[in-house]
Amino acid sequence: MVKSKICLCLTGKTLDEDIRYVNKYRDFIDLVELRADCLTEDQQLKIREFPQMIDVPAILTVRRKSDGGNFSAGEGSRAIIMAKGLAYANLDKTKNFAYIDLEDDFNVPSIEEAARAFGIRIIRSFHNITGPVQHIEFKIQGMSRFNDEIYKIAFKPNSLSDVTRLFKEAEKLEKKDVILIAMGSFGFATRVLSGKLNSFITFTSPSHESGALQAAPGQIDPETLCKLYNFRNINEDTKIFAVTGFPLAATKSPLIHNKGYQLAGINCVYLPVPAARPEEILDFSSALGILGLSVTVPHKETIMPFLDDISPSAIKIGSCNTIFRKNGKLYGTNTDADGFSKALLDFLGRKNLKGMKISIIGAGGAAKAVAYGVHALRGKACIFNRSLEKAKKLASAYGFKFASLDISSSSLLSKYSDLIIQTTPIGMLPEPDKDPIPFYSFKGHEILYDIIYEPSETKVMKRARDAGCRVSNGFSMLAHQGALQFELFTGMQYPIDNGLLEKITKEK
Repeated sequence: MVKSKICLCLTGKTLDEDIRYVNKYRDFIDLVELRADCLTEDQQLKIREFPQMIDVPAILTVRRKSDGGNFSAGEGSRAIIMAKGLAYANLDKTKNFAYIDLEDDFNVPSIEEAARAFGIRIIRSFHNITGPVQHIEFKIQGMSRFNDEIYKIAFKPNSLSDVTRLFKEAEKLEKKDVILIAMGSFGFATRVLSGKLNSFITFTSPSHESGALQAAPGQIDPETLCKLYNFRNINEDTKIFAVTGFPLAATKSPLIHNKGYQLAGINCVYLPVPAARPEEILDFSSALGILGLSVTVPHKETIMPFLDDISPSAIKIGSCNTIFRKNGKLYGTNTDADGFSKALLDFLGRKNLKGMKISIIGAGGAAKAVAYGVHALRGKACIFNRSLEKAKKLASAYGFKFASLDISSSSLLSKYSDLIIQTTPIGMLPEPDKDPIPFYSFKGHEILYDIIYEPSETKVMKRARDAGCRVSNGFSMLAHQGALQFELFTGMQYPIDNGLLEKITKEK
């Protein structure tokens, strides 16, 4: 396993803009990539001066649009820009570009000869922005020209299986300088676990909040890579955990788990790994030796047949949100119910739900855990769901009432409105404008608990708050169930004494 270098991709329109990003992230990077294809034409004329303006090594890249870049003119024009970047080499190599990125099909011998004459290493690259690259070893052999080159392959995976294949093929490669990247959300693990790919470089971009153009799909900023994912300390002994679901658009589970690992002083990392099918995440976990998984929609139920053993509570709930390896087998359980119960009672300031009439919106995996918790806390509930059959099935397990989730059930929802618990993904990012109960008019006496936490205030929460209701999002539930998962994964209690869990719970 290599120690990958962290490279900051610079996509500003001006060199001054790029230099600001270098200064901002200086403590977290080893080198930068100047994306000259993103500069204005007048700024492209000045790129030779750039290495002297910063104090970190720089890659010169002029990326074509066909390879995911911004350059649309001909190859002759591109070669001229590269030549300007290499011209008038300085005897002090730190004032020259340290690397130049040349695509596998770029054939301008004068550029290559100038680079080698000036001691500039060539990154020989291949990009496929529409699909995966298979048979990595043979691809690199076909790209190979000189032994001093670095070989880069970047592609867009169509599924997590394409990423699993990349990790497996990387193990077979000869020891040489390579850069292997799977782009997009499926490939996020290749950014953080680049060392397991023996990848020479992992690429980052300035944060989204900065307004900078993201150089490639799936890149994160170097500060997050170092601080949240503890990138510098990942090694052969690092234990890997993950959260999975699909599309897994927004999750703060990595914040909860990784901060806990760091405070506890243990060598672990926790990643978001989207998977369209449960088989894919289990195959990926086996290939990378992942020891524990947090499971979210839509896999909480469909993943259960693939497990070796399941806890009685998860069987009763009919949903599994936590998987870990136990005696060489995959063991599944559910921490949602306990996490929900703790979070809800804290919010209500009660010891139980006795005497309350409660509406549960939805009948999916999350609703099953909520119904289990409500029953254990002695509450009376009615399940509202679009599929009446699913509502009936869940309600019958606990002696609850059930009804269809539409305007015809408005009066019944009003009767069970002491507490309304919203468990569906409706209103979650990336569709925050949706409302699971648009037909219901809040009176002001209701208490609304929405298990969604991104966005921090959903449309239905805002409607309830505007009507004078007490409302809460589901971040406290996430934090509490995450702490329970932390204990199952590590055998240690979450470092609550440090106040972290309470701090995270209050964060927006």
